[in-house]
Amino acid sequence: MLIKTLIAGFGGQGVMSIGLNLAQAAMLEGKNVTYLPSYGAEVRGGTANCTVAISDDEIASPVASSPEFVIAMNQPSAIRFQNQIQSGGLFFINSSLVEAEISRGDINVISVPANSIAEKLGSPKSANMIMLGAFTKKTSLVSISSVIEGLRHILGTKQKMIAINEKALKAGYDLF
Repeated sequence: MLIKTLIAGFGGQGVMSIGLNLAQAAMLEGKNVTYLPSYGAEVRGGTANCTVAISDDEIASPVASSPEFVIAMNQPSAIRFQNQIQSGGLFFINSSLVEAEISRGDINVISVPANSIAEKLGSPKSANMIMLGAFTKKTSLVSISSVIEGLRHILGTKQKMIAINEKALKAGYDLF
């Protein structure tokens, strides 16, 4: 098994955090992982994306020219990456910010109103964790417990941040 996921959005939306958390969860499950971040000219507010490859075997290349999964946190990312997904792949869109019609009929679109849910939770910056929770549930690529454990490992002693992000992860996971 080799599964590649591309995650994209504006800098500041937590795109890299989604990728890092996904990679950490997969490592905790004993899988081989690569994490390849790519920043635009500007960091906060510019475009950013990352690729996470997860495999039972060694990974030859972290590049995902035709990923199985794409997460688009904003409209420009949805437009840019919709044609890269493999036929039959899953395309997760942040429906709070993506209004464009997805023109492909050979992929499955998963709409997650991540920003709206984050605002209802009182934590607008946690939209990325809501998306990761939904992604975790729909793909079963890693377990939610591994994602939460990885989050705790990444955030260390920041208990308030752990609590906020864990709540957001579970809200996204419980959507489906």
